[in-house]
Amino acid sequence: MIPLLKIPEIVQHYAPYFRTVFSEAAFRHFQCYVGGLMVSENKTIEGINRLFVQDPRSQSSLNRFLTRSRFSREALNEGRLLMLQEQPETRIKPEGVLSIDDTLLSHYGRCFEKIAWLFDPSTQAYTWAHNLVGLHYSDEQTDYPIDFRLWEPPDLDRIEQGLRASGIAIRPAKESLKQQDPKKWRQYLLGLWRRKQQQREVQALYRSKLILAEQLLRAFVGAHPDLLLPVAFDSWYTTPAFCRTIDELGLPFVGALEEDTVLCLATGEQTLKDFAARLRQEHHASVAAGGAPLFGKQTIRHKGERESYYPRLFTRTQRLSSIRTKSP
Repeated sequence: MIPLLKIPEIVQHYAPYFRTVFSEAAFRHFQCYVGGLMVSENKTIEGINRLFVQDPRSQSSLNRFLTRSRFSREALNEGRLLMLQEQPETRIKPEGVLSIDDTLLSHYGRCFEKIAWLFDPSTQAYTWAHNLVGLHYSDEQTDYPIDFRLWEPPDLDRIEQGLRASGIAIRPAKESLKQQDPKKWRQYLLGLWRRKQQQREVQALYRSKLILAEQLLRAFVGAHPDLLLPVAFDSWYTTPAFCRTIDELGLPFVGALEEDTVLCLATGEQTLKDFAARLRQEHHASVAAGGAPLFGKQTIRHKGERESYYPRLFTRTQRLSSIRTKSP
C-alpha cells in the first residue's frame, strides 16, 4: 500500500464546504477518513490511519471521531448538497427524477444498535441488517442520494401502551398471542397501529418506512418549492395514503403495481396480470386484421445508452378495487 504524505488534493479542494461542521481536530480526521476511503485498499480504521505517515496519529483518535464525535449529520449532509449544487454537472435540474426506496445494510453479528432480522429480496433469505429509506436524485449526467432515514424496529411494548393511553381498545382475544404466538401478536399490534395512525399521538409511536419516505419528500419540497420533479417507487410504496401525500405535495409520481392488483373495468373486475394479457391479445388481433396497433416501440436515451419500451399509444384511466396494505 502506497503511503500518503498529505491529504489528497481533491479532498482538500472540497473540504471547505464542511469546515463549519467540525472542530479543528475533527476536521482533520474527517479529511483523512474521506481520503482514506478513496485511495486505501484496506478501508478499516487501522488501514486508513496507517496511510498518513508524515503526520501519524493514534488510531483510537480516528475511531473516537467516527463513534463519539457530536457533529451534526444534518449539517454534514447540507454541506454535501451545497457542494453538489454549485457544480453544473451535479446540480438538481428540472428534467431530473426522484426515487424512493429502502436498502438493507447487512451485518455479520447481532451486536449492533437498531439492527433487525429482515428479509432480503435479492438473496431470498433473512439477514441481520440496518434498513435505510433513501430519497435519490437522477438525471442524464448524475446520480446521488438526497437524504436518508434509518428505519428502527418497532417497540411493541411502547406501541401497546400508547394505543391503550389513546383509548384504542385491544381485543381481549388477542392478548394471549403475546405469549403464545409473538409473530401474530406483532402483526395484530402493527395492523391496529396502522389503522389508527391518523391520530397524531398514535403515529408518533412508530415511524414506518412509509412515514420516513413522506418525511424525506416533505423536506425536499420544503427546500426546493419550485422544483416539481416526478417521484418513482416500487409496488411496496404504492399505497393509497402514500400516493395521496405525494399528490398533496404537488409532485407527479409513478408507482408500480403487483400483478394481482384488481382493476374495476366496465366488463367487471380483473387482475392486472389478466388485463395485461388481454391487451396483448387485442394488440396482436388488431395488427393481424390490418388495424392500428395498441402498442408502439419507443426508444429513449439514458446515461449514454438507448433503451426501448412499448408504451400504449393512448391513455385510459382505470379504477383500482384496492391496493393491498403494506406491512410497516
